[in-house]
Amino acid sequence: MVPRLKERYQKEVVPTLVKEFSYANANAVPRLRKIIVNMGLGEAIQNAKLLDSAAHELGQITGQKPVITRARKSIANFKLRKNMPIGAMVTLRGDRMYEFFDRLTSVAMPRVRDFRGVSTRAFDGRGNYTLGLRDQLVFPEIDYSKVDKTKGMNITIVTDARTDAEALALLRHMGMPFRGEVQRRQAAAPAPGPAPATAQTSEKAGG
Repeated sequence: MVPRLKERYQKEVVPTLVKEFSYANANAVPRLRKIIVNMGLGEAIQNAKLLDSAAHELGQITGQKPVITRARKSIANFKLRKNMPIGAMVTLRGDRMYEFFDRLTSVAMPRVRDFRGVSTRAFDGRGNYTLGLRDQLVFPEIDYSKVDKTKGMNITIVTDARTDAEALALLRHMGMPFRGEVQRRQAAAPAPGPAPATAQTSEKAGG
């Protein structure tokens, strides 16, 4: 079954962007290429069990087995040795990428307390966007009673857009809740009930 966001991209987003940027044809329209979800855990140096739980939770969130990330060099002040495991990472492509993006924007982000949308300034100049989540509990796949420690994560959305403006338009039409638009929607909507989670977003979230 085709993910609903992939179908929306093909049927709604592509025609809209062709009109908005006057692309010659649908093949010129930018698209998502991959999404990288990374949990960095500096505390894993002293507590290896944190890494096991992070990998397990990241697998639950993304539906894919994570790879363990390792230190590229030694840092004596932090008791860090080269190749020491320090985090977990997943790279999503294809249907899993679309499904994760859909859950992130329509389920996880609205669960962030006092959510006002994400910044439009977190592009890297090459059409890629990175945001941070400070708490894994915004994902409903995570069982609160089994969480040993809240863990932040960075999420990088890689597109093949030629400019940040094109990438911004792509993500906006695919449902990324950027700040100004979220505030406009909230102003027009009835007052919401209390948010179920205490997580916050940031431009980036470290371990």
